[in-house]
Amino acid sequence: MTDKLTPAERTEMIDPLLQSGWQLLDGRDAIHKSFVFKNFVEAFGFMTRAALWAEKWNHHPEWSNVYKTVEVTLTTHDADGLSALDAKLGAKMDTLAGD
Repeated sequence: MTDKLTPAERTEMIDPLLQSGWQLLDGRDAIHKSFVFKNFVEAFGFMTRAALWAEKWNHHPEWSNVYKTVEVTLTTHDADGLSALDAKLGAKMDTLAGD
């Protein structure tokens, strides 16, 4: 089982993501970000690259895609909130998106 982040870990790992456009969700211990690309192919390519990392790390996002926009929510269900896996995948997604 993955552990939920401590307050100190949240500051260290989640605060940098908040600076790059991720937002805390009201009513959930989760983060969310909208990624907007030039077109559907770029959005789908991002999702494909991110899916490979999510599978490698066995940590899968809640996400959806409409045309050139990918909506992503990260939380760790078995930890009932944010874990280091969410911070790791969020940072990787930023890199993959070129943010």
